[in-house]
Amino acid sequence: MADVAALAGVSGQTVSRVANRHPRVDATTRARVEAAMAELGYRPHRAARALRTGRSQSIGVVVATLATVGNTRMLEAVSGAASTKGYALVVVSPTDRSGLDGAFTTLRDQGVDGAIVLNEATALARGAELPRALDLVVVDSPPDQRFAVVESDHAGGAHIATAHLLALGHPTVWHLGGPETSYAAAEREAGWRAALEEAGIVAPPVIRGDWSAASGHVAGLELAPRPDVSALFVANDQMALGLLRAVHGEGRSVPGEVSVIGFDDVADAADYTPPLTTVRQDFDTLGQRAVEALVARIEGGPIAEPAQGEEPAVLPPLLRDVVPTRLVVRESTGPAASVAP
Repeated sequence: MADVAALAGVSGQTVSRVANRHPRVDATTRARVEAAMAELGYRPHRAARALRTGRSQSIGVVVATLATVGNTRMLEAVSGAASTKGYALVVVSPTDRSGLDGAFTTLRDQGVDGAIVLNEATALARGAELPRALDLVVVDSPPDQRFAVVESDHAGGAHIATAHLLALGHPTVWHLGGPETSYAAAEREAGWRAALEEAGIVAPPVIRGDWSAASGHVAGLELAPRPDVSALFVANDQMALGLLRAVHGEGRSVPGEVSVIGFDDVADAADYTPPLTTVRQDFDTLGQRAVEALVARIEGGPIAEPAQGEEPAVLPPLLRDVVPTRLVVRESTGPAASVAP
């Protein structure tokens, strides 16, 4: 640090501020110090910093599976946002509630400053006794006093998707939903139901999948032969992919006979056959806001464990941040056959 300070012509304290991303450094000085760091190969020593600050500059991520596009996109977004903030990631994957306890133990043993719980793992977190000494942000959860929540507007996106299909003249909209344990799936189902109810339509029975294209194909084999099925809202794009294969296999055209809308807007959605109309989740913003919420909690001070017989400290209000979704109309939706020109 002294060498960097000498080369940049600044004090050691200024080098420290730049290394720790302190905002009170003017842009010219910051650039000069960063250039000196690059020239000398200077890197802050994470272990030494942890001893000095009491923080490891690392964040835990609890994710149940990386087999779904939503989870991998969220992990990618969190990783990028954490790196920007100067935090490393420690990823753990519990499979059940006892595994979640072990995941939190692992994270505390690793000395992380806080953790983000993603998607399917949130159902485990809601039913578990969470460690008070670990700041938490949960992605996709009902409000909870124990942690901050960041989520997409799943219900709003589903409502818009369903209303779009009804506006095209379809008499009803069928729904291929996600797992019953998923908060996101429940919210998307709620938005679908609300749109049908507002139109005075009784919702048809929900068909369920497990987020995979294979489960979408199985559901499609059940639904595609039915002449009363002309419009489908599918809870994610992977299941929509499998469903489209089943519909094509039954010899029904999309969107001529069956309109299909997905959810997520994965990278390949525009290259489905036909290009998929879907609800876009802004994964980058979700990851950024989850990291920002956690870092705000971390840098606001640690949560101290109460001494025996003492009441827990009163914590500042926890965040509930809802990120908007939007409909992306492509070629998999069209007018109902009876009203087609």
